[in-house]
Amino acid sequence: MKKIIAKYRKRDFKLTPQRLAILKYLDGNTSHPTADDIFTNIKKAYPTVSFATVYNTLQALKEKGEILEVTIDYEKRHYDPNIAPHHHIICTECNKISDVFKDYSDSLMLPNEILKEFKTIRNHIDFYGICKECQKERGD
Repeated sequence: MKKIIAKYRKRDFKLTPQRLAILKYLDGNTSHPTADDIFTNIKKAYPTVSFATVYNTLQALKEKGEILEVTIDYEKRHYDPNIAPHHHIICTECNKISDVFKDYSDSLMLPNEILKEFKTIRNHIDFYGICKECQKERGD
């Protein structure tokens, strides 16, 4: 927790007990939680926390480049505390999101006419499939 506090104090990020709980929940979390997931978890320790606090904290972290917003379903945003370049694979049955740590830059060469108009700064690929658990349920 001391490491989290030191990191965000250096970035002039106001640290309330609720924000610390959110940061602790996100630290190392690979489940790509939604704001609802985080709110439900944080509410156990902080019953007076509002959904607005969770949502506003996530937006502030996103704006500071501390988390990524992953959009699978436009009605639910998912958040990823791993800001290192990576891609995602999403189960089309249960919406589970997993990380893919492979660089596909060499395989995805953009046409020259696009490269004349844009300087590429990053890329992101979403793969879709069916996870092992859902395959078992389906009998695949």
